[in-house]
Amino acid sequence: MFRRTFWFSTGVAAGVWATTKVNRKLKQLTPESLAASAANKALETGQRLKHRAVGFALDVRDNMAQREAELGDALGIAADPELPAPRRHAAIENDRSNPKYVENTTYSYNRNEDH
Repeated sequence: MFRRTFWFSTGVAAGVWATTKVNRKLKQLTPESLAASAANKALETGQRLKHRAVGFALDVRDNMAQREAELGDALGIAADPELPAPRRHAAIENDRSNPKYVENTTYSYNRNEDH
């Protein structure tokens, strides 16, 4: 009698364990769960790529400054040369006698009015 009870309880335990495992796997394979896991992996990959790109850019900047210093020493160019004074030119004439927008018009700017 004891053997039957033991094997019956072992079978029930194995059935409960297998059912639990199958239900967990089914929940992982739902579209919402798959979308969430894909989004998380995409975010992780993006962060990893961002850190690598920033590190690469900083390395390039450091090496560029070092190479510029080497070239400056080799060519005898001063580190901080005097720059010419900035020139000022009037790019746009500011004429206030001809306003761009006219007040008191009957034109409506509401684009949803015609629909």
